[in-house]
Amino acid sequence: MAEFTMELNEEQREVREWLHGFAAEVIRPAAAEWDEREETPWPVIQEAAKVGIYSLDFYAQQYFDATGLGIPMAMEELFWGDAGIALSIVGTGLAAVGVLANGTEEQIGTWIPQMYGDASDVKVAAFCSSEPDAGSDVASMRTRAVYDEAKDEWVINGTKTWATNGGIANVHVVVAVVDPELGSKGHASFIIPPGTPGCAQGQKFKKHGIRASHTAEVILDDVRVPGSCLLGGKEKLDERLARARERAKQGGERVKNAAMATFEASRPAVGAMAVGTARAAYEVALEYAQTREQFGRPIIDNQGVAFQLADMRTQIDAARLLVWRASWMAVNGKPFTAAEGSMSKLYASETAKQVTAQAIQILGGNGYTREYPVERMHRDAAIYTIFEGTSEIQRLVIARTLSGMPIR
Repeated sequence: MAEFTMELNEEQREVREWLHGFAAEVIRPAAAEWDEREETPWPVIQEAAKVGIYSLDFYAQQYFDATGLGIPMAMEELFWGDAGIALSIVGTGLAAVGVLANGTEEQIGTWIPQMYGDASDVKVAAFCSSEPDAGSDVASMRTRAVYDEAKDEWVINGTKTWATNGGIANVHVVVAVVDPELGSKGHASFIIPPGTPGCAQGQKFKKHGIRASHTAEVILDDVRVPGSCLLGGKEKLDERLARARERAKQGGERVKNAAMATFEASRPAVGAMAVGTARAAYEVALEYAQTREQFGRPIIDNQGVAFQLADMRTQIDAARLLVWRASWMAVNGKPFTAAEGSMSKLYASETAKQVTAQAIQILGGNGYTREYPVERMHRDAAIYTIFEGTSEIQRLVIARTLSGMPIR
């Protein structure tokens, strides 16, 4: 039996130190500027590509780490640097996961390299699922894909929203309805190749946080894609829809759709992002409390401050352990029988909001200004309880999994 350990191996430690150095030396110095500009930090993404961080090879190495800790470790370090810039660097990964989770080997080999480009010509990708009337309620999705058998093409119409890299992406992965009668079970994912007519950026959103990450609508107007752009292929889709129809007749509920498969795979990674932001804020608050003097002594000498820091560190470590457990389970094929993926995302997200708020409180008036980074970190942290499944949805998933009941 293998010896139980919670230590990273030598290779993982080297990768972590490398990522931490990039976050400290490249991401952090640029964080305030790109937050103010509210633009995609292409120069930083290009630097990440030059050193090999923004690449298919690096992502694959971490994704296939046998311990499952490669991706969460990488996410924590990059988001420790800055959430907005880090999301610009890793945002392509969600589209890549969508292809990995649902695509054929040929589709994976064809499209994922085009999502990244190379150091001399950097590209990004976008995963498009949410809609103006269908965020958490995926059953209300209206974007429709209709198969044109004569031309072996799919015709896609609809509007996607809240898409990271939406409209500026080289490759878009779009979730659409192929059988409206099946609700969320009648969805499928499609590749929209570069330059496809009818695919355009809509409104670009001005956000509260993660402002260095591009978020926009994607308009799909009679977009035609070859049959080969259906992730998984038509034969697999037809089989899945047939099973869904049969289970619907029998009153069955358990059929996964393409978007949910992607989110299940990415939830621990989002938890790791939240851990990175929380850790960054905690470290700023700890250093400040050790050097800031009031009434002739450092403020950390006061229990009211010291106990807050103790709670912050405890929450961060607990969140990381939940993320690592879910990541290890996923890579080892262990089913989330207690919704462990949702648990990790829920707890880490809530921790990031609480810890960044406490950091502002410890810094007092200084924490409320943009002269100190905790103000930005607090704004950034708000997104973790919202995107890729709100905290309320995570609680619903956990409750349904534990009870076996269709809780609403």
